[in-house]
Amino acid sequence: MYSVQELETILREAGADFALIRQDVPILSAADAAPYYDVRKAAPTFILQTERGLIACTLSANRGRMDFEAMRRRFGFARLKMADRKKVLRETGYEVGTIPLVGHGLDCVFDDALLEYDYVYGGTGDALVTLKIAPGDVKALNRVVGTL
Repeated sequence: MYSVQELETILREAGADFALIRQDVPILSAADAAPYYDVRKAAPTFILQTERGLIACTLSANRGRMDFEAMRRRFGFARLKMADRKKVLRETGYEVGTIPLVGHGLDCVFDDALLEYDYVYGGTGDALVTLKIAPGDVKALNRVVGTL
């Protein structure tokens, strides 16, 4: 688990195109995010449970609901569902809702629809800090094992 300062160092060393946005309250909905960034460019990272363990899934907020059955077939999983909050915290060190776009340490499924944006917005591991980052950097700095 990285602190925001450690994450910032990793991103700088990687030459990522990013900024950190600090807010006064956690962002729990699109309405909460609207004062800080274009919510169409939100890129939440969900943690999913498979028979092989946890994986991260970074999606465009415009995608709508996840189709677990289609994803299960596409990526060859026998099981695929949202991971239990306690397991996510235990295995990643991050609370659900604060999962960082980069630095979570899990294999990742990445939504290539995000690449159409100049920047996307997502977690840092801190509920009061949002990461603004070029989507290509998100893809490059994660262990992407599949794309949507």
